[in-house]
Amino acid sequence: MTDSQKPRRRSLIKGAAVAAGAMSAPMVAMAQTTAFRFQSTWPAKDIFHEYANDFAKKVNDMAGGRLKIEVLPSGAVVPAFQLLDAVNKGTLDGGHGVLAYHYGKNTALALWGSGPAFGMDPNMVLAWHYYGGGKAILEEIYKSLNIDVVSFVYGPMPTQPLGWFKKPIAKVEDMKGLKYRTVGLAIDVFKELGTAVNPLPGGEIVPALDRGLIDAAEFNNASSDRVLGFPDVVKNCMLQSFHQSGEQFEILFNKAKYDALPGELKAIIDYAVQAASADMSWKAIQRNSQDYIELKAKDKVNFYKTPDAILRAQLAAWDKVTAAKSAENPLFKKVMESQRAFAQRAGQWQNDYMVDFKMAWNHYFRAPAKKA
Repeated sequence: MTDSQKPRRRSLIKGAAVAAGAMSAPMVAMAQTTAFRFQSTWPAKDIFHEYANDFAKKVNDMAGGRLKIEVLPSGAVVPAFQLLDAVNKGTLDGGHGVLAYHYGKNTALALWGSGPAFGMDPNMVLAWHYYGGGKAILEEIYKSLNIDVVSFVYGPMPTQPLGWFKKPIAKVEDMKGLKYRTVGLAIDVFKELGTAVNPLPGGEIVPALDRGLIDAAEFNNASSDRVLGFPDVVKNCMLQSFHQSGEQFEILFNKAKYDALPGELKAIIDYAVQAASADMSWKAIQRNSQDYIELKAKDKVNFYKTPDAILRAQLAAWDKVTAAKSAENPLFKKVMESQRAFAQRAGQWQNDYMVDFKMAWNHYFRAPAKKA
């Protein structure tokens, strides 16, 4: 290349760079942010609302500005129990809650969490949902209700306590006549046990306990119960129950809004759900165990194990309730049969393979019994 040709080459390169920049500018401008307005079914201070924000942050971070989910607390747009309708109608673009809150739409929806699930723990219920046929049945139920949403079930919750009581519960007869808060199919189970059930949303429970409108209540876990103020009004908590021993969260999207997203953003949502599910279960162990200590040490709460007689009575009541629901609702029966088939196989595997971790914990931390 001659010296006279060099300036011309530099000029061409510079011109090409300018042209490329001019072409890229409109493309950057076209990458607009899609904003989704979500609402949770939880008070802003509850750890469950924090879980909803954790999911949104994962989506927002991975989407790189192309999709932004804003999460509002319960009641910001609609009451907690109206979330499904609001997402279906497009009043909200999405939401975060539990399927038991849709119990009034179809009783089968409460089976994603309520009851003993044929001995499956919450993570096994999730396995059934994604690999045992549950997801397809859930879509069938929503279709039968003319509800156009995209549902992601995630977040295996630890076993929920029997609840908070003014006096400890020693026998099944102690449940009779109690004004008690619960939701979903647990309503029917506790009615079988003789309680008068009031299905209040989370934010209304403690005020109702404080005013004497209810005698006892369950919500969910040590962290939620503590921040919602249960130990301020009641000092007795009964641990272990089958009423909601394997519950899950649900992330909802309005189907039209979700379908309008490009494939890569849908993939980001899918993987964010999986990541949030794992993260939530790890965070729950950390936070729930710490708050359990705080409830005992600082809040002076008395914890009692629910007597086995009450647990067995729950199982008997559950069998009676689910037999009646199966007879009147074919979709309820379909869910029960699907869960049962999966639980029989997966449960046998888990029970046979898994070691008793309590034995090891007792070996290291349980003080030896005092000698007489």
